[in-house]
Amino acid sequence: NSSLEAAATWIVEHENDSDIDEMPLVPASTKAEAPKPSLTPEEMKVKAQELKEKARKKKEEEEKRMEREREKERIRVGKELLEAKRIEQDNERKRIMAMRKAEKEEEKRAREKIRQKLEEDKAERRRKLGLPLEDPANVKPVAPIVEEKKSLPIRPATKAEQMRECLRFLKQNNKDDDTKVKTAFSTLLTYLKNVASNPDEEKFRKIRLSNAAFQNRVGKVEGGIQFLELCGFSKMEGDEFLFMPRDKFDMAVLVSAGTELDNAIKNPFFGVL
Repeated sequence: NSSLEAAATWIVEHENDSDIDEMPLVPASTKAEAPKPSLTPEEMKVKAQELKEKARKKKEEEEKRMEREREKERIRVGKELLEAKRIEQDNERKRIMAMRKAEKEEEKRAREKIRQKLEEDKAERRRKLGLPLEDPANVKPVAPIVEEKKSLPIRPATKAEQMRECLRFLKQNNKDDDTKVKTAFSTLLTYLKNVASNPDEEKFRKIRLSNAAFQNRVGKVEGGIQFLELCGFSKMEGDEFLFMPRDKFDMAVLVSAGTELDNAIKNPFFGVL
């Protein structure tokens, strides 16, 4: 029907052409093709349904293929995440074991120092009372812990060890003011917790050095600012601020710092030596 309508329209548009009554020229090599039989409405409906079904199957196959690819990618990513988590847990386990070992050694040295002090006090009291001193043969020799440590191979100090040494220095320099030390430790821990919880908030990564509260709690305590610098802070704007750039934020460093501070606060023998 559409072909007939198109032909009728063409005749109307070209009825005034001079060659309207002439037979159109067809190349000699052109073979007349037999007209294709027109499809009945029912056949057209069936044909359309077949094409629709074919397109649907093709779409389903493509979706299945894409789903298989997505599943493969999910499995790959899942394996990588599990492996990364395993490595992280393994490293954390080793770090905790090393930290506990160091704590036990420090506690052992602290207890030994206390024992020695008690022995010295006891000997001094006996001397004042005119009593004979104990037989040196009965006195247990002190284990050469320091000498043993000297024989260990020298290696560069880790970030955690540098932090621990900084906190030990802070405590020993203020050993007569335990409240001052604990205030400095807890304030440092609060600063680091704020940064770790809000790494994108600049106000937590920027500390005004002239701030009275900061000066009283940390700034005036030797070792406090140095500890923050080990965590990623640095002085800027003519030493007016301590600032941690966003690209210097390292969660692993802050977690390590928090662990060292927590140990320094809770361990009664920390910094005794």
